[in-house]
Amino acid sequence: MPAELQFPRSDQVQPNPHAAVGELSLATASWCARRGWPVHPLTPGCKIPAANCGDCRTTPHPPETCPCHAAGRWCHGFYAATLDQRRIAQWWGRHPEFGVGVACGPAGLVVIDVDAHADHPPSRDRILPGIPIGDHVDLTGLANGFHTLAVLAALRRQPSPADDTTTLRVRTPSGGLHVWYRATGRRRWLCSSGSSPGRALAWQVDVRAHGGYIVAPNTVSHQGTYTAVGDVREPAPLPGWLAQELERTGHLPAPHIPAPRPVPPRAQQAVLAATGGRDRSPSLLACVLAPVEACGQVPEGAAFSDTLNRAAYTLGGLIAACRLPEDEAVQVLKQTATAARPGQERRIEQIISSGLTAGRERPLHSARRP
Repeated sequence: MPAELQFPRSDQVQPNPHAAVGELSLATASWCARRGWPVHPLTPGCKIPAANCGDCRTTPHPPETCPCHAAGRWCHGFYAATLDQRRIAQWWGRHPEFGVGVACGPAGLVVIDVDAHADHPPSRDRILPGIPIGDHVDLTGLANGFHTLAVLAALRRQPSPADDTTTLRVRTPSGGLHVWYRATGRRRWLCSSGSSPGRALAWQVDVRAHGGYIVAPNTVSHQGTYTAVGDVREPAPLPGWLAQELERTGHLPAPHIPAPRPVPPRAQQAVLAATGGRDRSPSLLACVLAPVEACGQVPEGAAFSDTLNRAAYTLGGLIAACRLPEDEAVQVLKQTATAARPGQERRIEQIISSGLTAGRERPLHSARRP
């Protein structure tokens, strides 16, 4: 492997305890970009994208056309991911505490994200979607994604991807594992959540591809460090059997993805009813809710979290300015978000709570025209 592509290690960074993490983050971001993997900053100590600028938080707009990208800002998470080494040096040079995210779609990556959360298994039809598990099968001991992925692989008479020593694997601070593969055949694989009642590969096994990002090795969180396993640093081609399973479970887009729908009349009516007709900007309210509702028509991925957070932030500002009654407005937002991502109620409540709290600190007494 050429010298400029050597994977950065902590023992190659100057042993200054105050600078080592920052130097390693910059080295890792630069290394990933040289591999052709676009990178974007992550919030210090967390695995979520760094916060948007104030304008992007308060004015909903499509991230693909955000002017901040041309200006060199990192708004909208993986949509801002870059291969530009000068921009990378600027971002992580000024903010060495940032983690490193990799935009999977543009990088041509399919990452199998194996979780090890302590949780009770779901109903049998959701353990391996599309594969019935009869009541006679003893599921004692099945407790996490390592187990479900191993069962799926065994059914196909293949080794588990978690044990694949031919590809880059990264241990997560929570005890999970990221198994990195390279997409082949120009297929545009889609993201999924292993807990989703819709598209999913296996319980507690997420898929990171188009519409999502993955945390790069060496990134430090409050829980620990994302650490590469073994010596392999090159993602291997996606195994054929695993590609078949991804196709079987709906990880390829439909030939024609419908355009995002406008906010349904019932949502607009609910908002107007909640405000008693006092708010004279229904178009603004529709603009706040529309991106969240539209997420139900596009693949699952990190964009939903960012979209919902921005909507909650905006509603928080409207509530703080007494332009919306809180209970009714929050209920409408929760209903819209749940319709877009059913089965993720707890995650939705967390995102909305965080966005509302931040938004209340910046009351929107006069809103910009959408």
